[in-house]
Amino acid sequence: MLGYASGSVPFGWLIGRVCGVDIRGHGSGNVGATNVGRVLGRKWGGICLSLDLLKGLGPVLLSGWAMGCLREPGIAPSQAWQWMAVGAGAMLGHMYPVWLGFKGGKGVATGLGVTLGFWPTLTIPAAAAAAVWGVTLGLWRYVSVASMAAAATVPLLVLARWGVTGRSFGETAPFFIPTLVLAVLVFVRHRGNIARLRVGTEPKVGQRDAHAEK
Repeated sequence: MLGYASGSVPFGWLIGRVCGVDIRGHGSGNVGATNVGRVLGRKWGGICLSLDLLKGLGPVLLSGWAMGCLREPGIAPSQAWQWMAVGAGAMLGHMYPVWLGFKGGKGVATGLGVTLGFWPTLTIPAAAAAAVWGVTLGLWRYVSVASMAAAATVPLLVLARWGVTGRSFGETAPFFIPTLVLAVLVFVRHRGNIARLRVGTEPKVGQRDAHAEK
């Protein structure tokens, strides 16, 4: 409940209301940071991005501290599953907030905050995913492509770490399976962007479009 409650706070919508608009009726209609930035400007987009990241990071760190999970040695798989459930709740809260009729953002910023909070198991994969996002955006200038590439990076690195360290899959599964599922959800939430990429109508950074993505 802690994760979902935190993740479901619709900061993009709240920022829009502060600025006198319902963000759902402008641009793509998405309440995420990219649409906020395109409609209200980079300053508000940056504020939304930071808040969306923190609402994922906060409950994961708080629950990890309360459960004694912030040091990897000694964490039992059952504990890891409970901890991961908090992060998954934050992601689902952002994507499907009860306050907005279960129509929320695409989960990229909140997902980054969530994964950064799982110290140290997912912190390095999350930092690598952020780097992949930046490089991909710089090369192709599509926020959607960068977001999906970053989402896919985390479970792949968790799987690679399992192979390198020789840990049992039971120890790795609480981190690999949820990050894989959440990556799939990010792709599902970007299905409209994927369709526009296929026909060449997806806007690049700096372009304005009625279907601008999150």
